[in-house]
Amino acid sequence: MKNRIIIPVLFLCILIACAGCTAPQGTSPSGTGSAAGSPAGTGGASLVPGPTDVMPDYSAVTIDVGEKDYLGKIPVTFQGGKGQITTKKIDVKLTRADGSVETATVGIKKGDEVELQGTRGSGSERGQADRVEVWVITTSGQTYKIVDVLREYRSRG
Repeated sequence: MKNRIIIPVLFLCILIACAGCTAPQGTSPSGTGSAAGSPAGTGGASLVPGPTDVMPDYSAVTIDVGEKDYLGKIPVTFQGGKGQITTKKIDVKLTRADGSVETATVGIKKGDEVELQGTRGSGSERGQADRVEVWVITTSGQTYKIVDVLREYRSRG
């Protein structure tokens, strides 16, 4: 009788232990960033923002993703930070509402900016939301996804 109870309980414990040891693909359980989250490693286009990485304080930088204007343009600006000296590259990926994707690279000097052409409305119709993702690659080779936001069309009024 005891064996009938012990075996299922043991099996259940093993399943729980295995489930707790895995992390979703493209994320880093330690929060240190990974190359798996880079824009080149993405498959299908999704308009659902995902988790972002927290950069260590000594290598942290700030990237501003501005509002989408009435023409559908979205500015992405590098604002610098403690980790500016260790920043090697900044990649930006725009996923439009229709599923098309545009990538760009922002310079690594404070104030460098790139404008992405997002979805635009037509007439009195408002355009749909676009997704902007930003990855920072450091000189040590670490990749951090630090921004993942939706930007909606803003009308003139």
